[in-house]
Amino acid sequence: MSETLQVSGAAVSDAELLDETALAVRAAGPVLRERFGEVVRHRTREELMSALAANDDAALAILRPRLTRLRPDAGWVEDELDGGALPPGEWWVVDPAEGNVNHLHALPEWAVTATLVRENQPVLTVVHLPLTGETYTALAGAGAHLDGRPLRVSATADLGLGIVATSQARPEEDEQVVRRVGSSITSMLFDALVVRTAVPATLHLVDVAAGRTDVFWQFAGARADLLPGALLVTEAGGRISDAEGRPWTPRSESFLAAAPGVHAQAVATLSR
Repeated sequence: MSETLQVSGAAVSDAELLDETALAVRAAGPVLRERFGEVVRHRTREELMSALAANDDAALAILRPRLTRLRPDAGWVEDELDGGALPPGEWWVVDPAEGNVNHLHALPEWAVTATLVRENQPVLTVVHLPLTGETYTALAGAGAHLDGRPLRVSATADLGLGIVATSQARPEEDEQVVRRVGSSITSMLFDALVVRTAVPATLHLVDVAAGRTDVFWQFAGARADLLPGALLVTEAGGRISDAEGRPWTPRSESFLAAAPGVHAQAVATLSR
């Protein structure tokens, strides 16, 4: 799927574009790291949203101009909570502070992500963890890596020996979705060894790609949450589908990423 394309008048490959994207994403990391460490208190929803936006804006001030220079004709997804398919062409799907709520609460699980989507297919992705300095990358057809080292999903073949994870419903999510999340966790508690529940989704998917956990699932979900991890898991040898085992697209109402040996078992558990 790798192609040679024009960037600022010069022909570059997707592999070179991935390297430049990684530099841009890493450059945004120190801004958030400098803002991290103290719990940001908020008494109202408005104060919370303002604090979240301040983090986003600080990272985007560095990230957006760099990515725009790389692909000046690419669209830009403005709302990181949006779902569904994108219009034709190239799009940057960016979450400047994935796990932003964790950042505000002085919790370490947050990242900066950028994914280039071409004709609704993720082409390349970068997930950078500023606190550890780790950078996860994936290029369609060329594998997934952590700081240059290849990633591979786990060889687990028994869900009963597996660590599984899910995120939670988005704020103000439909009640039916919230209840489905709860019932799925209950089902997994019976079938899996350990069930982890936390945000953000991207970092769970990084763990699946790295073989640390075996399954991640989510109902609904946003493009910015799922596209980076979907490419990482696929390129690391994992399986991506919806919760019923059907092919996943950004239009799907559920998402499942798993090591191949437990994918069918996870589908059966989530279908109960």
